[in-house]
Amino acid sequence: MADTTQSSLRKPPELDPGASLAGRQKVTTGNAAVPYSQGKKGDALTIAVSCQGQGKITVAVKPVHVSFPLECGADQVSTISNEFAVSGVERSGVVAVEASPAVRWSLTVSRDAPTEAEPPDAG
Repeated sequence: MADTTQSSLRKPPELDPGASLAGRQKVTTGNAAVPYSQGKKGDALTIAVSCQGQGKITVAVKPVHVSFPLECGADQVSTISNEFAVSGVERSGVVAVEASPAVRWSLTVSRDAPTEAEPPDAG
């Protein structure tokens, strides 16, 4: 079988238009902690992760105590992007990644206005 490692995993996931960069991790194997910078109150925190290799990664966002898993494929790059608009994401923190030994991954942390804003109070 041909190895298809020449993929978009060479660079961390791209930022959404209008988003500001808060943290980034180039292609990595194994566990790592990626710090991210402080933002403005009301901004959402978006974590975009790409991975390749047979196994799974778990991404935990500290200090807001949210996490998500990502199954990684042996022959293709998997990418997921999660937005968090919870209290505390405006503070600086760390994204902790636990990865299976065979998995290569990269990550981008960005800040932007939440995509689904709550309706304004009628008053």
